[in-house]
Amino acid sequence: MVFKTSLQSCLSARLTDLVRLSILLFTIQGTEGIGVNWGTQSSHQLPPSIVVRMLKDNNFDKVKLFDTAESTLKALAGTDIEVMVAIPNNQLIQLQDANAALTWVGDHVKRYIFDGGVNIKYVAVANEPYLTSYNGTYVPLTFPALQNVQNALNRLNLGNTIKTTVPMNADVLTDSGTNMPSQGKFRPDIASQMLQIVSFLNQNGCPFTINIYPFISYSSTPGFPENYAFFGSSVAQITDGSRIYTNTFDASYDTLVQALSSAGFPNMPIIVGEIGWATDGVRPASTPQNAQRFNQGFLDHVSSNAGTPLRPNVPIQYYLFGLLDEDAKDIAPGLFERHWGIFTFDGNAKYALTIPGATANGNSGTLVNAKGVVHLPTRWCVANKDADPAKLADPVNFACSNADCTQLLYGASCNGLDTIGNASYAFNQYFQIQNQKSGSCSFNGLASITHDDPSTDTCKFIIQIDVTASSAFPVAVVSIATVFISSLFVMLAIPMM
Repeated sequence: MVFKTSLQSCLSARLTDLVRLSILLFTIQGTEGIGVNWGTQSSHQLPPSIVVRMLKDNNFDKVKLFDTAESTLKALAGTDIEVMVAIPNNQLIQLQDANAALTWVGDHVKRYIFDGGVNIKYVAVANEPYLTSYNGTYVPLTFPALQNVQNALNRLNLGNTIKTTVPMNADVLTDSGTNMPSQGKFRPDIASQMLQIVSFLNQNGCPFTINIYPFISYSSTPGFPENYAFFGSSVAQITDGSRIYTNTFDASYDTLVQALSSAGFPNMPIIVGEIGWATDGVRPASTPQNAQRFNQGFLDHVSSNAGTPLRPNVPIQYYLFGLLDEDAKDIAPGLFERHWGIFTFDGNAKYALTIPGATANGNSGTLVNAKGVVHLPTRWCVANKDADPAKLADPVNFACSNADCTQLLYGASCNGLDTIGNASYAFNQYFQIQNQKSGSCSFNGLASITHDDPSTDTCKFIIQIDVTASSAFPVAVVSIATVFISSLFVMLAIPMM
């Protein structure tokens, strides 16, 4: 297997740059298909068996996780899907001890490595630990944890086939003020730590992982050139010496290439850990139409294997972000955080997307919805039409404190509803997150249950998943037991209104 042998070869520190570059090319070319991030911060998670079926139906043969949940890994067992498992940031401190790291690898990785087990290829140590918003909390913890985990993999004879990496946000790169990729370097305040990390990754044949989000630049920067955010334009937005950049992705990627080169590692393998486009939360940027435009453009761009100006004709490894909407994600970075999914929370495609290579593998090439999803009964909770608007504020605040109302806020798809519509949306969100439980659609007599869909052309009123019934539906790729993880937003101790 080219991928395996190339990574083993990378362990030799004596390889010439020419041999290293050849290894890089063969390594990436040996990894086929499309990667996708599978996040699970949802109040009602789709059962892992259904999600794994979705992955296979849609030709996603690489998946990046954010933990090592047993139910998820059991569902992936017996498939050929390549898996990146992850260690959350809050677990870094316990992995400062080498013996603890050895135990962790034994419990969360080695136990799944057997004939018919899980095809684990990477362990992501932390997630964007050097974000400036963390104020340095994880800076001293990341490298020791990375070192201990890879060394543990090596001790357990897994290090030749399973590699560590650290998914980094693009803010690990310095802003030179010129926007020229050729000026790319790591931030001065973390330069020494980054050198430690990339040196260790290089010694062990591990890739560098970076998350790239043109959406953030486009949505947060007034006047940001639209064609530069997307793909397909021939207009040069940046001329960097002899190199021309017509899209943000290539410029961001090459800024990292240059930073690695400046650090002494010009040919280090790179994985794009997250890239995608939100569909709600910041209008007019976050729409399904823009997400379709960006993701299809990106897929077409990378499937051409044209590479980037600094790495021409070098295929790009990547994981789209993300598979499903997650209604329990932290919205501190923005209201869009809960709306990155290519699919809705219940597994329905939000827009058309042609998957490169899918037809060659017997797939239609278009997105396939989740199979076996069972919803709660077809009913909604809405505010009474004669409800006194002056009495709605407190119940709405209560509902939105315990359910996801991000689509109601300014810049989101349901922001145009009137007062009764706003209250209805909030009440229904709470009603559904409570599994339509008796008493959860009262709100002091201001609301009632309806069987008529209150959705509008721009605002969808959901019916939540029946997790138990969906789990029982016989669509699993392998026989597994699934678990339901309750949302942080479901606060059963609060009395129903």
